[in-house]
Amino acid sequence: MTVNAKKTEQFEFQAEVNQVLDLVIHSLYSNKEIFLRELISNASDACDKRRFEAIKDTSLGADDLYIKIDFDADDKTVTITDNGIGMTRDEVIANIGTIANSGTKKYLESIAKKDRDDANLIGQFGVGFYASFIVADEVELRTRKAGVAADQAVSWKSDGKSAYTLENIEKEEVGTEIILHLRKEEGDFADHFRLKSLVKKYSEHVAFPIKMLEVIYPEKDDEGNEIPAKTPEYEVVNDATALWKKNPGDIKYEDYQSFYKQISHDFQDAAFWSHNHIEGTQSYSNLLYVPSKSPFNMFQNPEDREGLKLYVKRVFIMDASKELLPNYLRFVKGVVDSNDLPLNVSREILQDNPLLKKIRSGLVKRVLGLLKKQSVDTDVYANFWKEFGDILKEGVVEDFANREAVMKLLRFSSTHNDDATENVSLEDYIGRMSESQETIYYVTGESYEAVKNSPHLELFKKKGVEVLLMHSRIDEWIMSHVHEFDGKKFQSVAKGKLDLGKDEEKPAETSDEEKNFLKQIKENLKDVVSDVTASTRLVDSASCLVMDEHAMAIHMQKLMEQVGQAVPGQLPALEINLEHPLVKHIEQITDEDRFAQWADMLYQQALLAEGGQLKNPAQYVHQLNQLMLEVMK
Repeated sequence: MTVNAKKTEQFEFQAEVNQVLDLVIHSLYSNKEIFLRELISNASDACDKRRFEAIKDTSLGADDLYIKIDFDADDKTVTITDNGIGMTRDEVIANIGTIANSGTKKYLESIAKKDRDDANLIGQFGVGFYASFIVADEVELRTRKAGVAADQAVSWKSDGKSAYTLENIEKEEVGTEIILHLRKEEGDFADHFRLKSLVKKYSEHVAFPIKMLEVIYPEKDDEGNEIPAKTPEYEVVNDATALWKKNPGDIKYEDYQSFYKQISHDFQDAAFWSHNHIEGTQSYSNLLYVPSKSPFNMFQNPEDREGLKLYVKRVFIMDASKELLPNYLRFVKGVVDSNDLPLNVSREILQDNPLLKKIRSGLVKRVLGLLKKQSVDTDVYANFWKEFGDILKEGVVEDFANREAVMKLLRFSSTHNDDATENVSLEDYIGRMSESQETIYYVTGESYEAVKNSPHLELFKKKGVEVLLMHSRIDEWIMSHVHEFDGKKFQSVAKGKLDLGKDEEKPAETSDEEKNFLKQIKENLKDVVSDVTASTRLVDSASCLVMDEHAMAIHMQKLMEQVGQAVPGQLPALEINLEHPLVKHIEQITDEDRFAQWADMLYQQALLAEGGQLKNPAQYVHQLNQLMLEVMK
C-alpha cells in the first residue's frame, strides 16, 4: 500500500503554548505520576467512542477494545496504545494542536442526549494529553481513524515548546499510539512494576482491559541448566470492572468485604456498608464502608486524612475525604463515582464545583441514615460506638444542618444502668421521663467512676430521676454548644440552680445562725469561691462545688491547664449540706484557725470530687492528718 505523499509540515500551536504548558507541567498537576492516568483516560475515551460509533456503523467493529502499555528501560520510553476510534489529520490539529480544546467535550455535544447519558466518557478539559510533558521531553502520537485507509494515518511530534510536526504515515492498526521519550530524571517510570502499580492505583476500574507484557523470570532445570524462556504474552493488569457500578443484588457478601480490604488496606472485615446508585439532577454511585475497628490515625491532622476515593466514570481522581465528607465522618471508607463531574485537574477546582457540594450533602445524609439503620442492632451499634462514638460527637458542633440527626445517634451511660455501658440514647431518656420533668439532666467528668459517684447526683438518686453520665473528654465541649433536644432543655446537675419540676420539695428556710455560718465560711474561702450557700442537691455528702450555668466544668479546666491553655477565671460556688454531721460539727467550732482549716477542708474535698487539681496536695494531706488527730483526742 502506498503511503500518502503529503510532506511533513510544521505548525505553530494555536495558543500561548509556552505559558500553558508551563502551567500544566508545574502547576496544574501536583503529582507527576498523574500523566499515566490522563493518557489511559484518553485511551478509554477513544475506545468508548469507537463502541458508540460501531452501533451506527457495524463495519467499524468494537468487539475487542483494549489499552496497552509498553516500555523500554534502555531507551527510556513509555508507550500507551489503544484500538479506539483514532483521529484524522484535521482532528489531530483541532484536538492536539489547540490546548484545552477537548475532543471528548465536542463529541458529547454532538451525540444524541440518550446516547450521551449512557456514554462512559471521561475527558472534559482537553489538557490531559499535555500531562505527558510532565515526564517527557518529547512526545510522539501516531493515530489512525476507524474507517479510513491505513495510509491515511497521522504522526504528531513535539517537544512541548512552541511548535509540532505533523506527517502522514502508514499504520496497520486502528487507534492511537503515544510514545513518551522520558526526561533523564524521570527514567524510573520505564519500569514494569512502577507502571503496573500506577494502573492499580489510578485506573484499576477503567471499563476496558489494560494490558502489559508479563514478566518472565529465568528458570533452571534439575541439573542447573537454564531453561529457555517462553515468549512473554500480554496480560490484563486491571480489574476492568467497577464493583460499585454493579447492582447491589448481584454482589456477594465476600465480594464487598474483599473490595473493602483492597481500598482501605484494612486486614479486618468492614462492620457494615451502604451501596447506592443516585439518579436525578446529578448522577453518581457510592459504596460507603464503616470499619469494624478504629485505625491508629483517626485523630491525625484532618488535612492528611484519607479514606473516600473520588472517581469520575471509573477513573480515580483523588482521595477526597475532606471534600466529600465532614471531619466528624472521617472514619468512613469507600468510593464515590460521578457521571457529571469533569475529570478535574486540581483539588482547588474540585472544591469549588457546585455539583460536588450536592454530592457531599447527599453523602452525609446517606451515612447518617446508615448509622440510624444500624443503631437498631444493639450489639453492632455498640461496637461502632465504642470505636467511633467520640468522633461522631464532633458533628454536634461541626454540622449544624444535621445536628438533630447526629444527636439521635449519640449514646451515653446513665444512672438507669448499673455499668459504664454507653447504650442510652436521648430518645430513650425522654421516653422514661415523668410527665412533670421538662429537662434532660446530665453530668460530665473525666471518668465513669467520677461521674457515677458525683455528689451532685445524690438528690436525683433519692427522687429516682435519671441522669446521663458523660465521661468522655469531649462531652463538656459538646454540651456547651447544645441547649435542647426534642423540645427538652439540657441542664448539668453540677451547674446553676436545679429545678426538678412541679414535684420538687421547697427547701427549708435558712436560719440566721446558719446564714452567719455560711458567711463565715465564705469569708475564709473568698479567694477560691464566688459564694457559699446551703445546698438543695446534697443528701450524703458534706459539700460540693457548683459552676455557673454557662461556665466550664472544673475537670475541663484542669485538662486545659494540663495542655497549657488559658482557663477562664470564673470561681465556683460552694454548696454546703447543713444536715451533714461533719458540717454540724464544724458549726460548733469557735477557734478561728481551726474553723478556717475545716472550711478549707470542705472546699478541698469538694474540689477533688469534681476532678479538680489541688494546688498543694502535700499541705492538704498534712492538714487532713492534723484535723483527724484532733478529732481522735
